[in-house]
Amino acid sequence: MAPVTHIVMFEFKPEVTKAQRDEFSAEMLDLKNKCIHPKTNQAYILRSTGGTDNSIEGFQHGISHAFVVEFASPEDREYYVKEDPAHLAFVQKLFPSLAKPYVVDFTPGEFN
Repeated sequence: MAPVTHIVMFEFKPEVTKAQRDEFSAEMLDLKNKCIHPKTNQAYILRSTGGTDNSIEGFQHGISHAFVVEFASPEDREYYVKEDPAHLAFVQKLFPSLAKPYVVDFTPGEFN
């Protein structure tokens, strides 16, 4: 099975404080430890990284935080997005603080 790279970018609402943004960022990265697959009882996120934007190009369009999450398969990504209770609880907590979420997924090297 081909791996999947899941890119998530946040545009927070203006009233969200730095402390709140930092908390959401830490929680996003901690999903790597909290997301456990029910069939294996093991963490299934291969890698997770992210940070605050520091681009000098000026094309952020409001995006201030970006994260890259890697999965071994499309099935693992699908479980994460649609069923994983830790991820779903995080999304429910996070969404009221976002002006816009951006998500792009790809399989490395596939350009269909």
